[in-house]
Amino acid sequence: MARAWISLKGVVFFGGAALMLAPAIVAGSIYAGGLQQHTEALLAEKLRARGEVGADQLARRLHQLWQDVDGLSRSVDLSRLDRARHDISLLAQLDKRYSWIGVATVEGQVLAASGGLLEGESVAQRPWFRLGLERPSAGDVHEAQLLAKRLGNTGRDPLRFIDLSAPLRRPDGSVAGVIGAHVDWRWVTETLKSLSAPDIDVILLSRDQRVLYGPPDLVEKPLTVGAASAAVRGAGTAVTREAWPDGKDYLTVSVPAVGHADLPSFGWSLLVRENVGSALAPTRELVRSFWTLLGGGALFALLLLFLIANWVAVPLRRLVAAASEMETRAPERPPHEESRYEEVRRLSISLVRLQTRLRDQA
Repeated sequence: MARAWISLKGVVFFGGAALMLAPAIVAGSIYAGGLQQHTEALLAEKLRARGEVGADQLARRLHQLWQDVDGLSRSVDLSRLDRARHDISLLAQLDKRYSWIGVATVEGQVLAASGGLLEGESVAQRPWFRLGLERPSAGDVHEAQLLAKRLGNTGRDPLRFIDLSAPLRRPDGSVAGVIGAHVDWRWVTETLKSLSAPDIDVILLSRDQRVLYGPPDLVEKPLTVGAASAAVRGAGTAVTREAWPDGKDYLTVSVPAVGHADLPSFGWSLLVRENVGSALAPTRELVRSFWTLLGGGALFALLLLFLIANWVAVPLRRLVAAASEMETRAPERPPHEESRYEEVRRLSISLVRLQTRLRDQA
């Protein structure tokens, strides 16, 4: 006769544990995974909104500057240099974001400029001038050492500028010269800094994926992460999660263009990133608390299940012992009167009758 490998107590305990724990673990895993995915989706949406709003805010502020330059390009008359110099200087005084504004002939000689700076000098080799001869243009951030000296920069950090330029046209449409403006780069960085937040970095990229503004360890370095490539490709606002050069995982939103209305393109794109570990820390703590609570409840339930299994098995164990004794001799005492549940009560009565019959036969 084959021997059973597990007792009723084991069947009740392990079977009940499996029926109780398996659904709880599956449901808990689904809940924890769904909570983390939902949190990541909310973080991505938050970063997307910050990136799009930030890019639009920066572009609108740059567009305000461009409207000034574009308006001057339409109103400046090179035959009235005193009036042109007055208008240019007045604009530079009213808006401190301009470090220098000037107009030059098609040969590159500066005729009039704010504060008289660089008047009479040649800017023919400057990129903003060459581009401005052809079309309205915007130039990337650069240093201007000569202008910095004229402005009396004595700070440790060199002055840096971005350029706006446009052709000056005669009534017949021919180009008479170029107007150019140097905008202080510090104003751009202050604008970008206002978009940042604790654990959230705003990164400005050039068209060649060089970091113009961002964490100090990335500035002026090429960025090769997937988010940067997606931003430069201009495939629309994208969300990526990947490891960065510092070895940490970041959730990153790529805004492929910083532009507004007729503002000439700087070729910039904007990234907004947040450390996944820091961002998901509250959620992971919540999940950890959930599993701790679930584990505590499971331990209590297992203890209760063990007591129930023992409660079910003890009467049967006593009755089995009594029946085994009857196999060898007539018991001196009647089996324990069991009444915990109906089955053992009836089995107990049957054993008492069987014991009585055995005594009568003896």
